[in-house]
Amino acid sequence: MDLFSTPYDFTALDFLMDMDVPVIKIASFENVDIPLIRKIAETGKPIIMSTGMATLAEIDEAVQAVRDAGGTQLSLLKCTSSYPAPPDEMNLRAIPHLEQSYGVPIGLSDHTLSTSVPVAAVALGACIIEKHLTISRDEPGPDSGFSLEPHEFKAMVDGIRATEQALGSVRYGPNKREAHSVAFRRSLFVVEDMKEGDTFNDKNVRSIRPSNGLHPRHIGDVIGRTASGDIERGTPVSWKLLGGAS
Repeated sequence: MDLFSTPYDFTALDFLMDMDVPVIKIASFENVDIPLIRKIAETGKPIIMSTGMATLAEIDEAVQAVRDAGGTQLSLLKCTSSYPAPPDEMNLRAIPHLEQSYGVPIGLSDHTLSTSVPVAAVALGACIIEKHLTISRDEPGPDSGFSLEPHEFKAMVDGIRATEQALGSVRYGPNKREAHSVAFRRSLFVVEDMKEGDTFNDKNVRSIRPSNGLHPRHIGDVIGRTASGDIERGTPVSWKLLGGAS
């Protein structure tokens, strides 16, 4: 577990630098403090900056201040600065917009009491989740009312990990676990006994499971043809069963 914190002025920044923290957090209330942002960027430390209350123009100014001061490792957190924050005010669709706008890692600073909101944020591309933790909300404290208890925090993390796995990659077609299910797709079968020379029609040929017969797309090639021999009900249709047109 790495320790880091949010400096609120230059002296706090100096204190954190003496501790050699691995990253500096800029809280939402300081995202308009351009001199402080520049000073933080000049340290060369990675920066995580919350965007609570900030307009897009203010975010532009803060990001530019980081870059102008030589900061190269920046991430932004979508944030709603109310405590607690209701889910309907989270506007998580801003997460992909921030990523497209600034080309930096985007996360969520979440003050809801929900474990679903951060999971949804991850599904939208968030790669950092900030969430308040308390041993018990019954214990008095400034953050208690919008903090998760340990069992809730674990449920959130488990949900996030499952979501990360489920996102996967862009791919189509059956995977290894689906391969055995392909057999249960539909295909063309003879569903009534037929004699040689009988004509295939929509009563004696149907698209049913399993997939041993011709693909259902070939139904138009089958209807109207004649049977090349006697065919028992339940036989998958194959090209060799087809004679000429009736």
